[in-house]
Amino acid sequence: MRDCAPVFWRFLYSEVGRDYHWVDRLPWSSEEIHAYLTDPAVTVWLLTVWSSPAGYFELRREGDDVELVYFGLLRHYHGRGLGGHFLTQAIQRAWEGTTRRVWVHTNTLDHPAALPNYLKRGFKIFKTENFLIEV
Repeated sequence: MRDCAPVFWRFLYSEVGRDYHWVDRLPWSSEEIHAYLTDPAVTVWLLTVWSSPAGYFELRREGDDVELVYFGLLRHYHGRGLGGHFLTQAIQRAWEGTTRRVWVHTNTLDHPAALPNYLKRGFKIFKTENFLIEV
């Protein structure tokens, strides 16, 4: 997505992440969001269904490594078989160019299908950690 309006990105981030404790970027100002989105290392991809936003993913390149920073669907589109196909597209985009490694963080707060979906598409568990999050 080129020239993504900060208000639209904020909508995607907050609505896709609402049920999964995505809170670290909620305090970002419009200027901070704009700076992030215009960083050439960052790309944002949008999934639409009949012209309606259905989900998005973010990739961040650091040298030959690409992180799948955020990935998800709006709640309205869960259970329709879109997640696996969209994740495949995200991974294909991540491997474009001189990519050496693609990685993602996930946790038990994510959608229950997240880890199985990542594993099914070739990701391997590298490390597990335990954190306590106060809600």
